[in-house]
Amino acid sequence: MSRFFTSKYSNLIPYTPGEQPKDRKFVKLNTNESPFATPECAVEAAKAAAENAQLYSDPECTYFRQALARRFDVDYDMTIAVNGSDEILNFAFMAFCDDNCPALFPDISYGFYPVFANLSHIPYKTFPLREDFTVDIEPYKNTWGTVVIANPTAPTGIALSLEEIEEIVASNPDRVVIVDEAYVDFGTQSAVPLVKKYSNLLVTQTFSKSRSMAGARLGFGIAQKELIADLNTLRYSTNPYNVNSLTLAMGKAVLENDEITAERCQVIADNREWTKGELARLGFTFTPSKANFIFARHPEISGGDIYTRLREKGVLVRHFTAERICEYNRITVGSREQMETLIKALEEILEEK
Repeated sequence: MSRFFTSKYSNLIPYTPGEQPKDRKFVKLNTNESPFATPECAVEAAKAAAENAQLYSDPECTYFRQALARRFDVDYDMTIAVNGSDEILNFAFMAFCDDNCPALFPDISYGFYPVFANLSHIPYKTFPLREDFTVDIEPYKNTWGTVVIANPTAPTGIALSLEEIEEIVASNPDRVVIVDEAYVDFGTQSAVPLVKKYSNLLVTQTFSKSRSMAGARLGFGIAQKELIADLNTLRYSTNPYNVNSLTLAMGKAVLENDEITAERCQVIADNREWTKGELARLGFTFTPSKANFIFARHPEISGGDIYTRLREKGVLVRHFTAERICEYNRITVGSREQMETLIKALEEILEEK
């Protein structure tokens, strides 16, 4: 860092995004992107919106939020549009956490949570996952801080039931509970219906995974209007034009053609289950993922070695170095052809061993 960098961020450890290779072509199974191209309806909507790109985007994100409200059967003022769900998560940490209300989340979860906390100098406490990587909900009930739960969680893909989520929310009437549903469309019940019942619940989702729009950067939040107003205070104090016109048009088109998303999610879920069967045949064990990825390990080859050898064969997966999970690799579920390539590469690795 330079000598001009402020000391208040001198100890900040930034989030490390998944590799986006440029030097060679890989079967890319490392960042949980969709294997499907952006829907044609969204591409056409972006082309139309581009004709007026000389104008600022609508700071209210009106047409997109109207479509969002219709899709999730909530009031318009219960919605907010953001530049990827990371933005709303950052706003939520800023809005609902402080020295008297720390952030509370699992010790193994989305790696951005501690970064958000440290960026805003917010204290936080983590609670260990059980030995099987499931979330013990008891530490998050009747608690003293803002609860942040990814459901399904990352990087394991394990999901809490809607009943368990409601237990957490109901037990904390004076604290906000944030449910990060980046992967919810691949096999988990959304907590959005609970928003009408509980004033302390914020549900966030993204267009990056199930809706094939990772590069467009679009996310949203749903909560009762008072929480949304809090988040908008920060949004308007940061960047009121946070979502560009092309992305808003694309998002609206995707929401209005939701059957495309549902069909694609089913294909990915089917490919996930097929891949689990093949991995089990090769001796791998894995968590019961309900996301668009599989968290797997092999008893005879280290996670790091599998990652390296797959990369040499042109297949990228995500490897983590934290002690409890370093023997695992997170494998994005792509097309059947991509998953067949993965399995073939793993067979070769095992034969070489």
